[in-house]
Amino acid sequence: MARHLITSALPYINGIKHLGNMVGSMLPADVYSRYLRQRGHEVLYICATDEHGTPAELAAQEAGLPVSEFCAQAHDQQKAIYDGFQLSFDFFGRSSSPQNREITQEIARELHRNGFIEERSVRQVYSNADGRFLPDRYIVGTCPHCGYDKARGDQCENCTRVLDPTDLLEPRSAISGSSDLEVRETRHLFLLQSKLTEQVEEWIAANADHWPVLASSIARKWLTEGLQDRAITRDLEWGVPVPADVWPEMAAEGKVFYVWFDAPIEYIGATKEWSDAAPAGEVRDWKSWWYEVDEAVRYTEFMAKDNVPFHTVMFPATILGSRRPWKKVDYVKAFNWLTYYGGKFSTSQKRGIFTNVALELLPADYWRYFLMAHAPESDDSSFTWDLFASVVNKDLADTLGNFVNRVLTFTRKRFGDEVPAGHAAGEAEQRLGEQLAELLAEYEGNLDAMNFRKAAQSLRALWSAGNAYLDEKAPWLQVKTDPEAAALTLRTAMNLIHLYAVISEPFIPTAAKAMRGAFTLTDDTATWVSPEEAQALDFVPAGTGFTVPPVLFAKITDEDLATWTTRFGGE
Repeated sequence: MARHLITSALPYINGIKHLGNMVGSMLPADVYSRYLRQRGHEVLYICATDEHGTPAELAAQEAGLPVSEFCAQAHDQQKAIYDGFQLSFDFFGRSSSPQNREITQEIARELHRNGFIEERSVRQVYSNADGRFLPDRYIVGTCPHCGYDKARGDQCENCTRVLDPTDLLEPRSAISGSSDLEVRETRHLFLLQSKLTEQVEEWIAANADHWPVLASSIARKWLTEGLQDRAITRDLEWGVPVPADVWPEMAAEGKVFYVWFDAPIEYIGATKEWSDAAPAGEVRDWKSWWYEVDEAVRYTEFMAKDNVPFHTVMFPATILGSRRPWKKVDYVKAFNWLTYYGGKFSTSQKRGIFTNVALELLPADYWRYFLMAHAPESDDSSFTWDLFASVVNKDLADTLGNFVNRVLTFTRKRFGDEVPAGHAAGEAEQRLGEQLAELLAEYEGNLDAMNFRKAAQSLRALWSAGNAYLDEKAPWLQVKTDPEAAALTLRTAMNLIHLYAVISEPFIPTAAKAMRGAFTLTDDTATWVSPEEAQALDFVPAGTGFTVPPVLFAKITDEDLATWTTRFGGE
């Protein structure tokens, strides 16, 4: 079996994430990780909070907290939400960790030794009131294009135009509000991506043909436009410090690395955090995943499309320039946007459904299934409350939940608390088994290819096959004339429930566990079943005790819809 290293884009520390963030990286990575573990592969799923950069300092200032304390609290808040969504990280670290600092600084030293970092003078805005140079995002003013009076020095959020701080009208410091600004000369470190262009091109040419079109096209577009040397330091109090042994003057000035330089390195840093956090007596070799790596390791990254350039160009350039045998990504699974009624989810504008509120409304499985069934893979997809309710009610409540409830309830009523035996399987069961084997093979293929919408369709088809079988056999009628025939139908249906419990685990782990727990089996694991095993439908033998679990999925009512649409807005 292969070893699978899986990472999802690091959620930024500033604020609770919305559903678009969830479906664009962490949730599909979790679904894939769960599936691979069930298939018997060795999986290491790594993520972390991305804690450096301008917004973290501004958010801490607004909260009235030291930035280190703000980030520690925000990390714990985010981790609690991801636990609530049942995300099965092997480790969820922090980019502010000592491990990331150590590895980032060492990679910077290697780049410097190899001639890929140089100091350059630049002109930058200085705030006399704050006594410091201001990064672009620390400067706010009026957008010259649309008149929005809270535009940042790098981009106007209202009209999305990319800006330079000197473009702003009536610019002022985001820290103090002072307009006493001037442009001064300072020095920064630049990553010489122009010197690494050929190596990045060769690497992308050798790998990108296997990626989804969304990821490969974005990477190639950046290459076509040419790789520019990029400043990789900033004037901030919070970040990975420039190492004083290489750049003593810059270290004395308090320069830190640009967040997009150290954040991808945190994938490695978090793996070392995982290794260092091993319980007594357990040895975790983080280098076997990342450094002088075992050829059996397959590395997959999950991210939204706006993160693709940094992961497919800047981070590989950094790794290639270090001249060290760091593992590079094998497959980039990129996603488009999930929109809210066609408009953007927005953390800053609080538009759309945020992950903490989602869990207050409904359990995680409702959101997990809907988001993956409508994952924005080939194009943007839109969240609407009507669509959400339709999917939950039809797929989860009616097709799966109702099947489980009516089979177990009717069986207990007519045959007691043990799986009945009944006749031997007949022609209908044979047809069902063949159908299940075909559908399960299709489902596996879609999950192997990380085609999540198609995988959800295959899973739904497997659930529907059980309903069609039950309607065809009609045990509520059979029991009146041939109880043994009804017993066969119900035993078959109960084996279907166990099959659904196993194969639904990647999408709806809580409901899957409840379905497995309905039967008093000695082995309650979710080990994957093959199409051949599915065809045999021999998981729950006659005589096995069972219970009827609580309703798996409650329907969303018209009253729920009206309440939520009023609260969160619609079109």
